[in-house]
Amino acid sequence: MKILLVCTGNTCRSPLAEVLLRRALAEAGVEDVTVSSAGTGALVGEPASEGSYLVALENGLDLAAHRARVVTREMLADSDLVLTMGRAHLRKLELLGAAGRAHLLGEYAGTVGEVEVADPVGGPIEGYRSTYVQLDAMTRSVARRIAQEARDDRR
Repeated sequence: MKILLVCTGNTCRSPLAEVLLRRALAEAGVEDVTVSSAGTGALVGEPASEGSYLVALENGLDLAAHRARVVTREMLADSDLVLTMGRAHLRKLELLGAAGRAHLLGEYAGTVGEVEVADPVGGPIEGYRSTYVQLDAMTRSVARRIAQEARDDRR
């Protein structure tokens, strides 16, 4: 299974979601899943934002090797599941052919309340920490869902 996480610049939310989902899937015992990220308006090659980088480090995760990528039709076609941070991202990806495989991360995770992940870019570190907490909860829920679906498929 290939999962693609998408935000705008691929420097704040989606890189954090990528490393968090990898960790959550490993903790849930889910194997054979590839997780990557991209942005609808990314500047190719940009590193993770300083805020996301620092918040990841605070929580034992490393974004040092991350470089931003722009989402392409090929990436979408190659992905089994595409999860977006906001509704605007979802609409763009549906126009690029991802309809049926693209979902709002918060909705896919079964989040009650706010299902969009606000962009912390340019804000204080507290905003990045809040985004981290929100993404951690959502990615753990997604990992549990994928683990349950894999168990159900084996029956």
